[in-house]
Amino acid sequence: MRLSFWWNTMVLAFLLPFTTLAQAPKTYSSSEILLGLKKLNVLGSVLYIAAHPDDENTRLIAYMANGRLLETGYFSCTRGDGGQNLIGPELREQLGVIRTQELLAARRIDGGRQFFSRANDFGFSKTAEETFTIWDKEQVLSDMVWVIRQRRPDVLITRFPPDARAGHGHHTASAMLAIEAFDAAGDPKRFPEQLKYVQPWQPKRLLWNTGSFFVKAGEDMSGYLKLDAGGYNPLLGLSYGEIAARSRSQHKSQGFGSAATRGEALEYFQLLKGEKAEKDLFEGVDMSWNRVKGGAAVGKLLEEVIQKYDAANPAASVAGLLKVRATLRKLKVAPLTNEKFWVEQKENQVNELIRATLGLYLEATASSSSIVAGENVPITIEVTSRLMNSKQLPKADLISIMYSGQEFAITAVGKEDKLPAGRQSLLKREVAFMASDTMTSQPYWLNTRGSIGMYKVEKQLERGQPETGPSIEVTFEFLIGSQSIDYTVPVQYKSTDPVEGEKYRPLAIVPPVAVNIVGHAYVFAENKPKTVPVTLKAGQADAKGTVALQVPTGWKVEPASIPFDIKNKDEERTVEFQVQPTSSQQSTGQLRAVATMNGQAYSRGIQTIAYNHIPTQTLFPEAVAPLVKLDLKRRKQDIGYLMGAGDEVPDALRQIGYNVTLLKPEDLTTERLRRYQAVVVGIRAYNTLDRLKYQQPTLLQYVENGGNLVVQYTVSRGTVLPEIGPYPMKLSNDRVTVENAAVTFLKPQHALLNTPNKISSQDFEGWQQEQGLYYPSQWDPKYQTIISSHDPGEPAKESAILVADYGKGHYIYTGLSFFRELPAGVPGAYRLLTNMIELGK
Repeated sequence: MRLSFWWNTMVLAFLLPFTTLAQAPKTYSSSEILLGLKKLNVLGSVLYIAAHPDDENTRLIAYMANGRLLETGYFSCTRGDGGQNLIGPELREQLGVIRTQELLAARRIDGGRQFFSRANDFGFSKTAEETFTIWDKEQVLSDMVWVIRQRRPDVLITRFPPDARAGHGHHTASAMLAIEAFDAAGDPKRFPEQLKYVQPWQPKRLLWNTGSFFVKAGEDMSGYLKLDAGGYNPLLGLSYGEIAARSRSQHKSQGFGSAATRGEALEYFQLLKGEKAEKDLFEGVDMSWNRVKGGAAVGKLLEEVIQKYDAANPAASVAGLLKVRATLRKLKVAPLTNEKFWVEQKENQVNELIRATLGLYLEATASSSSIVAGENVPITIEVTSRLMNSKQLPKADLISIMYSGQEFAITAVGKEDKLPAGRQSLLKREVAFMASDTMTSQPYWLNTRGSIGMYKVEKQLERGQPETGPSIEVTFEFLIGSQSIDYTVPVQYKSTDPVEGEKYRPLAIVPPVAVNIVGHAYVFAENKPKTVPVTLKAGQADAKGTVALQVPTGWKVEPASIPFDIKNKDEERTVEFQVQPTSSQQSTGQLRAVATMNGQAYSRGIQTIAYNHIPTQTLFPEAVAPLVKLDLKRRKQDIGYLMGAGDEVPDALRQIGYNVTLLKPEDLTTERLRRYQAVVVGIRAYNTLDRLKYQQPTLLQYVENGGNLVVQYTVSRGTVLPEIGPYPMKLSNDRVTVENAAVTFLKPQHALLNTPNKISSQDFEGWQQEQGLYYPSQWDPKYQTIISSHDPGEPAKESAILVADYGKGHYIYTGLSFFRELPAGVPGAYRLLTNMIELGK
């Protein structure tokens, strides 16, 4: 059976440069369709290269994609895993997932495409040399070359210079790699394993996009190429500076909300490799259809479509676009060539423009947000015609709907075979999703354990991709005029929120049962057993089996296993084990939870990351937690914790026996604070809690009255008040990035190093990622310095811990990275923070 359609209004996926997950089908104005038509006539490409999410120049990307109408990409060497998080507690791999999605959200706004290497952001690095001792340089270079050969950019642009001016080892490394990749991409002897899928490609030139960060005030810029990226795009109704601000503001985890700019915005460029250009970045590049043999006819047809385009009736362009498509498909181009690349790119864009101008709405949704491999999945298909009947429009018939090789029976709502304009056709069917029992929708770079510096991605075709593709897709085959065109859409989960309205999220493939250990680390300061809760979540109905805890030799767990029988899908059940620590005075190990169903072991949990500015992400981390037996003493009991940007320190303090009360800014009253023997201020509180500018006097009065206040790191920019301590200190970007850097005790007799726990050099062993960050560069003599350390080749930094006696109490500022070390179960971090809390009475 066929359903015939006549169309009314429009939908456009053309401006979305890649398949995006959990996005509602978007509608676009007819002026945006016109912009898409014009882009069909531009055959040029540019790739921007830097190190991290938020390094990119969003204004330049917006200008290139929407002003010059180029295929525009951003290659980020890392996913930003090693940064801090302003919006929640997620760090490391979880933060990398968030920042990946923030980049994709940014590209959906500015029109670029997003690419990555396998490099892991291991934290701040001071030199490229250090970076390359942790990254596998050849693998990162291979990934950059792979993307260049895939996308065939005419021009490469780096954000950073290839030297120390870049200010970060990763930044410098990204530029150095770009210089090597410029030559390697065109050399068939480099990475020949890629040539099964791509051919060598030599860009025309490599440029460094310099700016105020890198040039001295008053420097003569006449020797640089320049362009004005601040123009206004009347079809979008925005300047490129306005688009850029919206794009950059997607980096919410980094606090990069940006103000829009309008008017002239000069960008400067310095040649690093390739042919010199006198006036324009793309000099010598033919960006017309003449770069494809026989393509001139395509260009001529497109000019005619553009000239005749009617903004009030975009569907009138369908016939012209079908002629363009037919001509494209007749071009004789060899596989893997530049000509083949452009023909495929433009044919895909023509298909999407036909879909847009016809007003074709296609959607596939599942009845649940998750499925298990092999499960029958109820899928609802929506096909909607949204144009009025018109004899001038080509006839469009829905021929088939395919899923994994299976064809849906096409049955419209009602008795009519033909769907009148404006009517909705809903097709429902249960289909079995067949896949490996161990398959999940984990982000692909997290499927296999990598190293500190590199993710492990075995499949060549996955490398460089921004995210894992949709779990299930549905393909619609249409006959439009006389041409068969396929459209593929992801199957998503759709719900209606009573406040936010219609919401979409990716359909997740989950294991039959997931096991989550409740808590990040289990720390034993005494020889007493602790309760370890394990939460099981059923991915399917009637999940039955047993769950057990695996512990190191010398540790004991009771009971040996616990049976579970969970009736309903998505239902959770929490069971409890008793873990008895080893008799050793101090020991570390790992706790692992394993569920067994039908003879199959499952040892991964499930973690959902949900923020409004990105699609919901589902991760499946290993069900493990550090086990720590500590030689630790403490005397105090009740402490208050004022959360800043978000961290897991309160839970860690509870693990060692403190009663921790989470405070809100409105709780900072003299009467309330006197209940606590110490108050700890969370990371970046003085950057994120605006009310501290008014309540700082109350905190200092608490100290003056005999309280103990411990303030964790504060970013040097954007504090809510000029002074965060009782005496002046100047915050800076100083840090010690070598996590196990040797520590010198400046005041070995100070109580902080001796009471109640004797601190030694062993307490600074086994730290993770960095030792500390945002150390003050200047401080009042009333602050005492306690320890000193430094990175190789640098002078000693003495402000990791600053202690000031203030009235009857003590004020402590510390840049030590407790927010990383405590959840990781680093013993010395627990002992040192305990001594800070215990300082004084």
